[in-house]
Amino acid sequence: MARKRLISLVGALIALAVLAAAVVVVIGRFGKDDAADTALAGALRMAPADAERFSWTDWTGVRREVGLDLSADSPGPAVQDLLDRGFDADLTSSSALGESALVMQERLGFSPATLDWELFSQGLATASLVMRVGPEVDYDVVASSLVGAGYAEPAEDDGNWAADPETDAITSQVTPELNFVSLDRERSLIYASDSTSGINAAVQAGRADDTEVFSQEVVAAAGEPVAAALYTGDHVCSALAMANADATDLAAGEALVAAAGVVNPITGFSIGADADGGVRVVMSFETEEQALANAETRAVLATGPAPGQGGNFAERFALKSVGATGTVVALDLTPVPGAYVLSDLSTGPLLFATC
Repeated sequence: MARKRLISLVGALIALAVLAAAVVVVIGRFGKDDAADTALAGALRMAPADAERFSWTDWTGVRREVGLDLSADSPGPAVQDLLDRGFDADLTSSSALGESALVMQERLGFSPATLDWELFSQGLATASLVMRVGPEVDYDVVASSLVGAGYAEPAEDDGNWAADPETDAITSQVTPELNFVSLDRERSLIYASDSTSGINAAVQAGRADDTEVFSQEVVAAAGEPVAAALYTGDHVCSALAMANADATDLAAGEALVAAAGVVNPITGFSIGADADGGVRVVMSFETEEQALANAETRAVLATGPAPGQGGNFAERFALKSVGATGTVVALDLTPVPGAYVLSDLSTGPLLFATC
């Protein structure tokens, strides 16, 4: 078995050497010229300052991609159809609301059927949601629904609603991230969290609307994904690290990285599914020289074996293109039919995202 593993690894290293010689890095511009123009960029400006991981779901885009036109009156089976189709299209894995959607639609007056988008932010101390509601959502209906679901009503309209499990069992039927809710009628937003500190941080950040916790260069290159996972540099270098793999995969990964070329720490990372069915991976680095060198290395690593994930990356996607502009590298992937590239590769270990 050891001899077979060695032969397999040697073959993979030879293949990587061939790939390295064939990789073409395109130097130029990609993404929007102004990251502030996208809904994702606007949502990230409302994320708490201590957030490290962000999960983005453009629910309007999901509904469009799966061919469903839903409303506040849509029945439970229609919402379940949205979840099923969204799952099959690999567009809902980033959402914190999937398992709560039916109860939300039936009891809270808003849900993925009527939300415009959702951003779930996670930090060391707190986690929170900011959601933009669609035009059909009636805040008076939401408020009365929260009362009916046992939430304690705040003294002020913009105060925090708190779920009470002794009054209503809804807390056992939805994600804990909906334990505390705050309504921002003026800006068509709803904030939510599983803790008082989380909801307060979310409301404060949302009202300030000026957070710069995440790389603007990465956001610009990411474009307008329907669903995405984004990580700050410190988080990606731990969450997606090959150190999370078992000893055998770790050793294989180290050999592949050594054969591929230069690898520098990533300062920002995103992986997102686009409306055209493609997946874009974006990584930023400290300098333009690092970006150019890493574009080639990361492309080579993304076309070979996938230790930690299993099998080969070519079984999951084809590398359509790799580009470098400034300090940012973008890999455009075309998923193999039936492959769940976004949901599978947004958790580690991930060889081509190694630091």
